[in-house]
Amino acid sequence: MAFTAPNETFAGKVFAVDAGLDKKITFGGENVLPFHLFEGDVPNRPVVAYEIQDVPPADWPETIKKVYEGVSSDPVTWAKFCQDKLNARAIAIRLVGTHPDRENRSPEDAAKTVKDVLAAITVPLIILGSNHIEKDAAVLVAAAEAAKDKNCFLGKAQEENYKTIVAACMANNLKLIAMSQLDINLSKQLNILITQMGYNKENLVTDPMCSALGYGLDYTYSVMERIRLAALTQNDVTMQMPMLADVGINSWKAKESIATEAELPIGGTLEQRAIAWEAVTACALMIAGSELLIMRHPEAINAVEKFIDELM
Repeated sequence: MAFTAPNETFAGKVFAVDAGLDKKITFGGENVLPFHLFEGDVPNRPVVAYEIQDVPPADWPETIKKVYEGVSSDPVTWAKFCQDKLNARAIAIRLVGTHPDRENRSPEDAAKTVKDVLAAITVPLIILGSNHIEKDAAVLVAAAEAAKDKNCFLGKAQEENYKTIVAACMANNLKLIAMSQLDINLSKQLNILITQMGYNKENLVTDPMCSALGYGLDYTYSVMERIRLAALTQNDVTMQMPMLADVGINSWKAKESIATEAELPIGGTLEQRAIAWEAVTACALMIAGSELLIMRHPEAINAVEKFIDELM
């Protein structure tokens, strides 16, 4: 008798979310576990966005900093380079220059940067604050006004500042990224609070927080997996948003992405090791359920795209 592999079906489905105007992206929409095309529908491939900053990346390791040498001093030039030379499907700009401990740039400065970048590119834009709770509340409101009706993502809204940021997204017709602290219950609670304000749950992306390989990846993986299982097996509409993995910022802080071959004589050269660290982290979190990833190194991104090609 021929063997027939058992298939599993689910009652729930992940919302499909789009972004952009000229070159729109769509991710999510699946009704099965990640890449289980043999069991159901996976209509959209995960999307990888290239990360840029509003200020030069002085704190990035040399391995990644040298990739953007000559373009990273200006966010518009950097964004165009990612779009035109690296074929980015989406770009994520992190407004780190607004952080009080960095350059403490004003919300008006952030708004001008967002406007200038949007005018220079045609791919979708993800707008991220500096992760300073109080400052982000003001910065992201200004950024939202600058990106009005451009179908961008804005984030990250957190429990301490979500009301202001959600209101800005609703007023300016933007998609929202909501971040919680690596806890499925906190993630669910924040999604509920946001939708109770009247925000459309189908325009929301969940960021459960991200860890790099060797630095809590197993915990991140389990939280993402539980969120996805709740969405599919329990048909929990508060958990059916696509997930973001903010890979680059965490991977390039890892010791393995910084230590020299003399300090850490494993995994080939420092460059090979660092690129692999970002790529493996990203691939693991896609298997856990993330559909949107923010990454830095083009070679790591290319490896992830090939991985997606094979699994799709």
